[in-house]
Amino acid sequence: MTALLDRLADLFERGHAQPIEGLMSDARFADAERTADAAVLIAVVDRPREDGGPSVILTQRPRTMRDHPGQVAFPGGKLEPDETALAAALREAEEELALDPAEVSVIGTTDRYQTGTGFDITPVLGVVRPGLPLVANEREVESWFEAPLDLLMDARSWTRNEVFWKGAMREYLELEHAGYRIWGVTAAICYNLSRRLAWLEATGG
Repeated sequence: MTALLDRLADLFERGHAQPIEGLMSDARFADAERTADAAVLIAVVDRPREDGGPSVILTQRPRTMRDHPGQVAFPGGKLEPDETALAAALREAEEELALDPAEVSVIGTTDRYQTGTGFDITPVLGVVRPGLPLVANEREVESWFEAPLDLLMDARSWTRNEVFWKGAMREYLELEHAGYRIWGVTAAICYNLSRRLAWLEATGG
């Protein structure tokens, strides 16, 4: 195991040892009758500090997709019948980016996130080595990029906004990185994970 994997696994276990108040959720906007189970892979790239430090693989969805067109997302999608969240996250990452499941050192599943658009998402955290030959599937991924883990795990990085949606005010987070707007569900999953890991506190950031 690498030092990063060891550290993340330790922080993950400690952070999930007890309940945490104030996690973000869109559950109050969800339609339970049309909610489908889904999973995403939070793939942390084990980059050394001299190469920018650990980063997270993100994709931009094609603008032609029915759900969340053009948005930045983690690799992921709906669960197939009798499929686990872990299996779905790894399968989708392979389909979207040709990410070999054998290259992912899985740490575990973190807090589920229920969206207002009909998905109950289970995030799966894992570590991958740098330099993997990733190739975007044009039907599912317009582009992909990496964002620094320090940036995504820092509450100070995010701008809090509100919008009137489905008859109520909905709070959401967003930030700009390398020309991409990271917001909504992806931002909320990052925020919730940051609460669990306390990454910056652990690394002195």
